[in-house]
Amino acid sequence: MAGSVVILFDFDRTLIEDDSDRWVITNMGLNDLFHQFLHALPWNSLMGRMLEELYTQGKTIDDIVECLKGIPLHPHVIAAIKSAHALGCDLKVVSDSNLFYIKTILEHNGVYNCFSEITTNPALVDGGRLRIFPYHDGASSHGCDLCPPNLCKVFSVDTIFSIFSFNEHLQIPLKWYSHD
Repeated sequence: MAGSVVILFDFDRTLIEDDSDRWVITNMGLNDLFHQFLHALPWNSLMGRMLEELYTQGKTIDDIVECLKGIPLHPHVIAAIKSAHALGCDLKVVSDSNLFYIKTILEHNGVYNCFSEITTNPALVDGGRLRIFPYHDGASSHGCDLCPPNLCKVFSVDTIFSIFSFNEHLQIPLKWYSHD
């Protein structure tokens, strides 16, 4: 749904009350391994290593899904999302999480279809193993010193709103980005 009011949300510690990566790490028993690699690997590589470990331990995609279903999403946040969507707002997520986590959590809470766009790191299930990939090519600079190389939220938000400069008939009364 493309409404005249566009609302952008971050995901971790904004829509959900925790960090989805850390939730999986903590609740699936990877804290010690996580801390061993924390300062040695970039975040996406670290999360890839954690998911590889889960796969090695015999954890399934269903195990990860069940873990993600336990992440708190406040009932008032769910109600606000549904209300904004019902009023015709165009809801979008821009997050450094990953599509598998975000889609799983939003579907579990019955609000996935309220969002018209999710800009995040892509993920896929490959032979029973969850793999995460960077949204941006980390090898080339995108000119922003504020974010990790895998996903620049400033660039992503600017890209989303650049469409409006090409359409003189479309008016955006509100530009708001909620983040942690």
